[in-house]
Amino acid sequence: MYSPFHQLRKPVDQQNALENVSQFPAHLVPGRTIAAAAVNEDSCEFGSPKYFALCGLGGIVSCGLTHTMVTPLDLVKCRLQVDPAKYKNLINGFKVTMADEGVRGLAKGWAPTAMGYSIQGLGKFGLYEYFKILYADLLGEENAYYWRTSLYLAASASAELFADVGLVSFESIKVKIQTTPGFANTMREAVPKMLKQEGVSAFFKSLVPLWMRQISLYHDEVCVF
Repeated sequence: MYSPFHQLRKPVDQQNALENVSQFPAHLVPGRTIAAAAVNEDSCEFGSPKYFALCGLGGIVSCGLTHTMVTPLDLVKCRLQVDPAKYKNLINGFKVTMADEGVRGLAKGWAPTAMGYSIQGLGKFGLYEYFKILYADLLGEENAYYWRTSLYLAASASAELFADVGLVSFESIKVKIQTTPGFANTMREAVPKMLKQEGVSAFFKSLVPLWMRQISLYHDEVCVF
């Protein structure tokens, strides 16, 4: 006596299976008869210029937009660090800033933030993918897979190294605007004053501390995500 479950366990006729397989469209995946999903003809080839450009665009949106949105929080944080006697805590920092400069005062430094972190995001995301492929090619397929975590860390450090060069001048302008009372309200005002007072070095003197912060941070991001 056979149950329905016993019938399900019977081997499928091989000839019928081959006939069914042949009915699938051959164009789904080159070299294969079937595929889980159709391949979009407009898809981006891995490692192509378009691929790097799209990664860079993703970096602009991810870094530039998000950092600009939290400019008020960043401003208060910087002032807490520079003048803890006046800005006692986060809530007090917001209250004092709005009392002194109004709500608009919380947006100080948004322009260099948007520009600087957009450039950094472009380099960070785009160059990370570039260095990842470059180092994988240098190591060879087997070694690249075996040492993949170290490869990702090396690629992220290399990308951040260059990306921060694009960020540092804007970060210097932003901090100067946010932490020096009466110095400047906009980037247009701040740049000529900084050049006159300190020269070109004013825009790059914080590069090493920035590297120390950002490279370790990007390492963690790559390892976790």
